[in-house]
Formats: sequence, C-alpha cells, structure tokens
Amino acid sequence: MNDKRTNLEIIAPTVEEAIDKGLKDLGIAREFVEVEVLDEGGKGLFGIGNRQARVRLTVITPRDDLDSSPPTTGFEPREEVNESAVIAKKEQSEVEEEPPFIGDDYVLEVARDVVSELLDKMKVRATVSAEYLPASDARSRVPVRVNVQGDDLSYLIGRQAETLNSLQYISSLIINKEIGRSIPLIVDVEGYRSRRENQLRQLARRMAEQAINSGRRQVLEPMPANERRIVHIELRDYPNVATESIGEEPRRKVTIIPQ
Repeated sequence: MNDKRTNLEIIAPTVEEAIDKGLKDLGIAREFVEVEVLDEGGKGLFGIGNRQARVRLTVITPRDDLDSSPPTTGFEPREEVNESAVIAKKEQSEVEEEPPFIGDDYVLEVARDVVSELLDKMKVRATVSAEYLPASDARSRVPVRVNVQGDDLSYLIGRQAETLNSLQYISSLIINKEIGRSIPLIVDVEGYRSRRENQLRQLARRMAEQAINSGRRQVLEPMPANERRIVHIELRDYPNVATESIGEEPRRKVTIIPQ
C-alpha cells in the first residue's frame, strides 16, 4: 500500500455536507475515499452559534500488486483519479483561499453572536456588526472588528477603556473556543477605539517634537499594552527619536527618547 495518500479536510454545517463538498472538490465517488469525522459539530459554548462539522477524506489508492485499471463505475465523467493532479489542485486551493475559518462569514457570525449574547446578558440594548480589517502585513492574521452601536453606551467603555477591554477579552476567549483557533479580535463601542487611536497618534507626534526640541525624554501617561503599541508603531520610523516602555503594569508608560 502506498503510504503517501492524499487527504483533504473539509468544514461545513453538517457532516454530510462536508463529505459532499470534499467529494466534489476531489471529483470522485464516495466509495473511493475513507471518511474520518473529526468533529460532528453542534451547539456552541453557552448556546452561542453552531459549531461546524469537520471531516477528513483520504483517497484510497490501489495496491501495486493488484490490477490498478481504472474503475468503470462510480466516477463522474472524467479520467481515472490522478493523485498528482489532486494534490496540485489542493495545494493551489490552499494558496488561493484564506486559512480555515479566516476570511469566511462563519467567523463573523460567531463573533457577532457572541458579543450580542454577552450584551444581552448584561441587559444592554445595542446593534452589533462584525467585519474584517486589513492585516498589518502579509504574515499577520486577519483581524476581526466587532462594532457596537447604541444610545449612550459610554458606560461600556469605562475608565481608560477597562470595561471595553474586559468585554473584548471575554468575547475573544469564547470566540476562539467556538471556532477552534485564535483570531485577533477588536471590540469597539461607538467608534471609541478609532477616535482613541487618532488621539494617540497625534499625541505621539506632538510629544516626539517636544523631545527633539527640548533634548529631554518625554514620559506619557500610563496606558494599556494595546495603546502603548500604537505609540510605538507611530514613532517607529520617526526621525531622531526612539521609544521604550517603562514601569510595571498597570502603570506601564511609553518614554520618548531624543537621539
């Protein structure tokens, strides 16, 4: 038996749909594959969303010492299974498509449902949507942003965004458990994070100019890690200054150093 057997993992709402999709991608009948059910799917954590089914299809290759003439039934009107072509097709699809989950509507649905469910348990009435954001570079994972809109939701942000960060952290744990992998998640309330990011970028540049003009270090107010990162990135290529974080959490600060 040839140990190098072609296999393909498929994700779909049900096991049968996953099998049918895999057979269609491979272009062969069911009797020419071994089916391994990796996850039968079901209700998600806390009853939020549905977990998709995952199956692995392994192409059955003929033994070298047996007649390997192409079967006369079971195939769609094609040539016999060309294992090299199947592998090439699979590799091409992996290049063209996003990694599993990332880039499809399922992740957005789960993210939206999880945040909506948490807000409902908090007795918060709001409109929730989800979208993909551009990756910071070609090697970065595609982030998901969940937008929460409503009337006077400032209490969901809290002092120094503590409440919002907690909501984001809990949501991230549930979503990652639901989809079976880690994704970068941003939860925003009424555009707060976008406004705050713009403020931090302007602050970083203003304080960098002060550091250059005075020749003295400029120490910013204590910030959470995600906000410090914005300052570091904004000044990464800024001429004549360097940045570093000092202190201990939760009062860690960014220092801008003239060069």
